[in-house]
Amino acid sequence: MNTRRAPSRILLVDDNADDVDLARRALWHCGVPVDLLVAGDGLAALELLAAAPADDLPDLVLLDLNMPRLGGLELLSRLRAAPDTSLLPVVVLTTSREERDLREAYRRGANSYLCKPVVYEEFAAAIRQAVNYWLGLNQPPPPGRD
Repeated sequence: MNTRRAPSRILLVDDNADDVDLARRALWHCGVPVDLLVAGDGLAALELLAAAPADDLPDLVLLDLNMPRLGGLELLSRLRAAPDTSLLPVVVLTTSREERDLREAYRRGANSYLCKPVVYEEFAAAIRQAVNYWLGLNQPPPPGRD
């Protein structure tokens, strides 16, 4: 049984305004109550997470790789290195199909890697499946530290 508060919180880290808009529409069409937080790059994401209490972090991070200031791979490393965010589910959502990006994302602790489809319906389906899995089926780690 899922005991999450409603709505679930998703942090979308993406510098492309069109992709943010597409993700927002796809999440709305999922029918799942979601509070969407948006950061335009890795530094903005770190600032947002640092301002949040440890017990009120997002339930899921959707992370683009190629961004200014601080890219997705470096952000992923920093999330995994910090005790409060080390177990946060992170789904890489990127246009990169490069094997080196895929390998590096998993090496740095990504929970999943999705390539952004260019067709909206496919993009929306990918978002819906990711959200349904990570916020519905997946059993998250218990809150608090060891």
